[in-house]
Amino acid sequence: MPEIARIRPPEDADERGTLTGLLDFLRATVELKLTGLTEQQAFARPVTPSALTPAGVVKHLTGVERFWFAIDFAGQDVEWPWTDEDPHGCFPLAPDDTVAGLLAAYRTECARSRRIIAAASFDDIARSEGMTFNLRYAVAHLIEETARHLGHLDLLRESTDGEVGE
Repeated sequence: MPEIARIRPPEDADERGTLTGLLDFLRATVELKLTGLTEQQAFARPVTPSALTPAGVVKHLTGVERFWFAIDFAGQDVEWPWTDEDPHGCFPLAPDDTVAGLLAAYRTECARSRRIIAAASFDDIARSEGMTFNLRYAVAHLIEETARHLGHLDLLRESTDGEVGE
């Protein structure tokens, strides 16, 4: 597994540097939350009656990255991240999912999102039909979504193996 570079965002950057720095910091923290878990731990449901698993949260965040940046903002023709049975990506896992595979997919999707963000202005409007948000809004939304789900990962990780912290 590659080393995870978790770099605290600059406190005196411009708007783009601040927002993308915060998002990258949160993305690295997502990866750290699964690092060290066994397959069994990552796919377990340690907080009953919730169906949330650490692995499911990462798979959901991968879909969210693709949905907001590649599909809705950039208008790319890429695979839809969720199924007809689960159109909103409610943390489903497939039998062949693995921690390594889920983290690799997350890294790949985050890299695609970074390229899309770097190539556009924060004032650019989403290209997908019917979308009216700008890139600034999409980045801010992903910061919120990733941070919210990191709270879930904190609780799941502590319940699984007692690991706490950033």
